[in-house]
Amino acid sequence: MASNDALSPAVAVTFDNKELARLAQQFLVRDGEEIWTGAEVREIADELTSEIDRLTGELATADAELSDLLRNSGDGAGDDQADSGSSALEREQELTLVNNTRDLLAQSQHALGRITAGTYGTCESCGRAIGKARLQAFPRATLCVECKQREERR
Repeated sequence: MASNDALSPAVAVTFDNKELARLAQQFLVRDGEEIWTGAEVREIADELTSEIDRLTGELATADAELSDLLRNSGDGAGDDQADSGSSALEREQELTLVNNTRDLLAQSQHALGRITAGTYGTCESCGRAIGKARLQAFPRATLCVECKQREERR
């Protein structure tokens, strides 16, 4: 289960343009890619912040639905086995959705934290550049393509 940090509301990332441009220049890029601009980083940060807000709302709704399912799981003591099995499956599916949402929220918060720390764009495994195009397509990426492929083969 995720820590309580994943449940905390998003902290607005507010940088002035000068600070954002300074941070952007710290981000690694692959050979042949242009350095990050402040505008590109702002776009990614805004997207992540929006995603965090959306996921936080979804998580609150899903948590409430899951609580209702768990609270009502004892109701209908006379239900047959098929009803009980159906209820258990519904609870399990809702729990899976809640956990997936928590994971996405934690990944988005981590990515935003990497921007503020100046480490965005650096592979957390090998320390090389993740790749600007990869991050623009998937802003939560923490591994370069090579390390991600290696991880998936395990």
